[in-house]
Amino acid sequence: MSARVEIKRGDVTLSAFATGRKDGPAILLSNSLGAGLDMWAPQRTMLEAHYHVIGYDTRGHGQSSTPEGDYSFDDLTADAIAVLDHFDIEKADYIGLSLGGMTGLGLGLDYAERFDKIVCACARADNPAPFVSSWDDRIAAITNGGILAIWNGTVERWLTPDFLSANGDLVANLAHDFAQTTVAGYTGCARALQTLDYKHRLGDIKVSTLFISGADDFGAPKAEMESMSTATPNAHYVNIPDCAHIANLNQADAFNAALKQFLEF
Repeated sequence: MSARVEIKRGDVTLSAFATGRKDGPAILLSNSLGAGLDMWAPQRTMLEAHYHVIGYDTRGHGQSSTPEGDYSFDDLTADAIAVLDHFDIEKADYIGLSLGGMTGLGLGLDYAERFDKIVCACARADNPAPFVSSWDDRIAAITNGGILAIWNGTVERWLTPDFLSANGDLVANLAHDFAQTTVAGYTGCARALQTLDYKHRLGDIKVSTLFISGADDFGAPKAEMESMSTATPNAHYVNIPDCAHIANLNQADAFNAALKQFLEF
C-alpha cells in the first residue's frame, strides 16, 4: 500500500492513497457514512491488477479533517473532484456505497465529463420524512452519548446476522473505523443526507451507471434502487441476495462479480 497523502481543499484536508497500476485507468472509491477507505479492501485486491485505484476518507471520517457545520452534497462532490485533481486524473470510473453512492449520483449529474462509469451501491436518491427523522434520532444519540452510542444499531443494519456472527475480526475492524468518525463529521454528513434530492434529476444522468442493492437492506430497499435504475438512462441494476447494507463486505464475491461485469475488465 502506498503512503497516504493529504489533500487540502478550502476548510477540509482529505486523506487519500493510490495503489495498483499507475499506468492503468483510474478508479475512485468513496466510503459509506461511518466507515473509511479501508472498507474497500476486498475490492482493491481485485481492482489493483487493472486499475490505478484511489481511495479517500470522506470529510469527518478516518484521517480526513472535520470542518465545522453542516455539509452538503456540493461539498462532498467537490471533495471527490479535488482528489482526482490531486492525482492529475482527468477521467475515472467510480464506486461509492451508501453516502458514497449518493455522492456518485451528484458526480454523474454535475461532473459527468470526469467519469466513464459510476457504481452506486446501497443508496437512495431522495429524502422522505422517515429517512430525515431517522438521522435526527441518530444525531441526538451521538450528541448525548458519543459516536459509539449508535454502533450496535448501525452494524445490525449493515450486515446480516449470520455474517455478523461468523466474521468477528472484520466487524472489529469496522467498529474501529466507526470510532474514528467524529461526532461533528457524522452529523455534518447526516445533515447532507437530509437534503438528498437527486431523484427528480436521475433522467439527466448520462454516465453509464450500475445500481447495486442488497436484498435485506432496509436503508436502501431493493424496490427503491430498482426504481432509481429505471429512471436513469443507460443504467444497469443488480440485486444481491442474503445481503444487507454494506454489500461489498456482506457479499464480497457477488459484489465483485457485478463490478467486473459492469466495468468490463
